[in-house]
Amino acid sequence: MTSDRSGSESGTRPAKPRVLVLANQKGGVGKTTTAINLGTALAAIGEKVLIIDLDPQGNASTGLGIDRKSRSVSTYHVLAGEESLETAITETVVPRLFVAPSTLDLLGVELEIASERDRAHRLRSAIERLTASEVSDPFTYILIDCPPSLNLLTINALTAADAVLVPLQCEFFALEGLSQLLKTVEQVRSALNPQLTIHGVVLTMFDPRNNLSGQVVADVRQFMGSKVYETMIPRNVRVSEAPSHGKPVLLYDLKCAGSQAYLRLASEIIQRERALRAA
Repeated sequence: MTSDRSGSESGTRPAKPRVLVLANQKGGVGKTTTAINLGTALAAIGEKVLIIDLDPQGNASTGLGIDRKSRSVSTYHVLAGEESLETAITETVVPRLFVAPSTLDLLGVELEIASERDRAHRLRSAIERLTASEVSDPFTYILIDCPPSLNLLTINALTAADAVLVPLQCEFFALEGLSQLLKTVEQVRSALNPQLTIHGVVLTMFDPRNNLSGQVVADVRQFMGSKVYETMIPRNVRVSEAPSHGKPVLLYDLKCAGSQAYLRLASEIIQRERALRAA
């Protein structure tokens, strides 16, 4: 499958990258796993992808094989205004997939920039400067991995994004957490980023043997309708093992059910993007 890029061969500037933020204030829902493997799947079908790690735990960076000692410039330095986003970008083991890594320093950045007028727009400005400086082979997708909370880091991500991708674990309190996130998205849309939309909800850790999983799927589809992707990410041991090897699951075990699901999800997202552009 080929990517449908904007921009022509006549030398016109390509359209700016699509910025998707992966957000859910609940931890353990598969947010970082989805960022890593969706980024890998998009790169595998020809996109050029940047993952911005905004979680102080830095799991997206670790899961892509970026050693903590080599993160001399991180997203902390970008938000603090000390370095450009371009300087923070690091190659990964996946061709056409790059990451701006994070460190624990991010824990303190909220206090450092809290009194600044542009505190919610720091990441957006950094992305705009990056895209303005790219002349050839620009990024076509930027995925932002957020911390499991609705703090200033997440607000920066939502302010910078075109759309929100919500990973949602098939568990009892799933809808409760989703409602809270949707309220935050609405607040950001009205105050900071009027163009922000919900791209879709991806159901993760689905276990067909579990009756509760099936009920959650039905409830979420009833609540969110067509915003829920058809693709569901199954509970899969290989997906859980891959980060400890510093690899996306698509490199660790391409044939496993989790890898195949993320390839389908990437394809579905590209199709939605085409429909949005055609609308």
